[in-house]
Amino acid sequence: MPPSRSGHAIHGVDHYENFPVASRLVPARLRPAIIAIYRFARHADDIADEGDADAAQRLAELRSLRDAILADRRDHPVLREVLEAADAHRLPREPLLALLDAFEQDLTVSRYPDRASLLAYCRRSANPVGELVLRLFGRWNETTRPASDAICSGLQLVNFLQDIAIDWRRGRLYLPLETLTDAGLDADAVALAVARGR
Repeated sequence: MPPSRSGHAIHGVDHYENFPVASRLVPARLRPAIIAIYRFARHADDIADEGDADAAQRLAELRSLRDAILADRRDHPVLREVLEAADAHRLPREPLLALLDAFEQDLTVSRYPDRASLLAYCRRSANPVGELVLRLFGRWNETTRPASDAICSGLQLVNFLQDIAIDWRRGRLYLPLETLTDAGLDADAVALAVARGR
């Protein structure tokens, strides 16, 4: 699919996405739920990444979202939308909480020693989205789960490669240090490449 803008700005931030959100190929009855899930994930990601708040404030806001989900509080419009969608389609809360785990991890972990540790992060940052979408289509099961997880983790890894400079400027590196070492490189090499626009 060609790149497209989602058209959804959260916290006043316009986001470019490499995929259409709630494409016309998605049945109309499912589009509101897809958009609600996207908005929730985007909102939580923006808490971790955007603005001038310090890490402690960001963590507190993410934990407030977690508490609201667990308590089924719907005072925030983004939460109301995603919880209503979850109710309407009998979606579990666990994938939403897993996404929050990943965004919290972004605030506490900035380096990954090896591929296994990075994939463990992907299991919370990307795979829950595949689960939610397959559940919406009534296709989530032990047969579809491995392929969904592999695709979602793969897309997340591609995103890391695409955003190396952006993530580096945020103080994060999603290239496994072990992989860099095997290539005769280190984090300083990444810093130099980013500084040189490479």
